[in-house]
Amino acid sequence: MNHATPRTGSPRLATPTDLGANAAKDIAAALNAVLADSFALYLKTKNFHWHVSGPHFRDYHLLLDEQADQIFATTDVIAERVRKIGQTTLRSIGDISRHQRLSDNDAAYVEPSDMLAELREDNQRVVAAMREAHDVCDEHNDVATASLLETFIDDAEKRVWFLYEAGRKGDSSGH
Repeated sequence: MNHATPRTGSPRLATPTDLGANAAKDIAAALNAVLADSFALYLKTKNFHWHVSGPHFRDYHLLLDEQADQIFATTDVIAERVRKIGQTTLRSIGDISRHQRLSDNDAAYVEPSDMLAELREDNQRVVAAMREAHDVCDEHNDVATASLLETFIDDAEKRVWFLYEAGRKGDSSGH
């Protein structure tokens, strides 16, 4: 017997918050989209970590493991923030797949340089989504969520930077 209540039809949770119902709903929707993308990015980063090969194997393997750990660490914070504002969050792999906007990569082999480029682009997409979520927080004066997002944006921008630098070809011009 299935006792689950669909999220769309469930009443607002009774968690005390001074955010209005519409504010909490808007913020939760933005955060749940970021959360789904974060899980998708985490798994893609781990996939590439497991399957990277070539002359830079050790460096890329370690870099991607560090980045995956950082991404995964954001997921609990984001989900708990959604709950703190009285809303529900993602419940399953299926729920994640219905909300994620990043593409999966199921290829049997991906060139290491393509891995880095794809992860760089996906991290940039996550930054853009977090900025959009931040705008929603600003609209509703939710400084706590905005503050978390600012830290996560900085972390994601650092991942983009590292992926960019790791994927660059040698440049003899000094630039």
